[in-house]
Amino acid sequence: MKPITRITGPAAALPLANVDTDQIIPARFMSRSRSEGYGDQCFHDLRFDEDGDPALDFPLNALDMPPSVLVAGDNFGCGSSREAAVYALVDYGVEAVISTSFADIFRNNASKNGLLTIPLPEAEVTALLAELKEAPGTPAHIDLPAQTVTIGNQTLPFEIDERLKHRLLNGLDDLSATLQDEDRIAAFEARHFANAPWLRPTPRA
Repeated sequence: MKPITRITGPAAALPLANVDTDQIIPARFMSRSRSEGYGDQCFHDLRFDEDGDPALDFPLNALDMPPSVLVAGDNFGCGSSREAAVYALVDYGVEAVISTSFADIFRNNASKNGLLTIPLPEAEVTALLAELKEAPGTPAHIDLPAQTVTIGNQTLPFEIDERLKHRLLNGLDDLSATLQDEDRIAAFEARHFANAPWLRPTPRA
């Protein structure tokens, strides 16, 4: 997983509450392999109209490029548990999502795939949405070590679990985080099998 320290790029507003995972990546696109990428399908049914043309009322279409930072309405990522929703956002180019709240499963999936989720108070999110509505693509800067997000003239602190912060700063997914304790795991196994040798796995021939 790519480490996250600082994120810099355009920000965009998605002033919709309860954006669910099927809106982020429609289920019909999930038969493709992870290696093929999901970026083209991210927000597909919101980005395009029935004729396949860019939807004029979808705010992200006002940008010349996908946003690095997305500011969204409440309860972002609700619905199904599909991890592909995070794949789609990351492949599209989104590195961080700001909202008042996130669905728990979505937020957990994001943490395992290098997508930073930042919860902020409602008043602050409302102010950011208003600013980005007037100026889509306003530069954003997120400093994870300092735990601040700057969009336009607004610099706001945010909270993050220290263990999650450590993992994101060091690019540790579940497996690599576990392997940091490889020596301790090996020592435990040695003690365990010394005390209960009958449990030791039989080597294959």
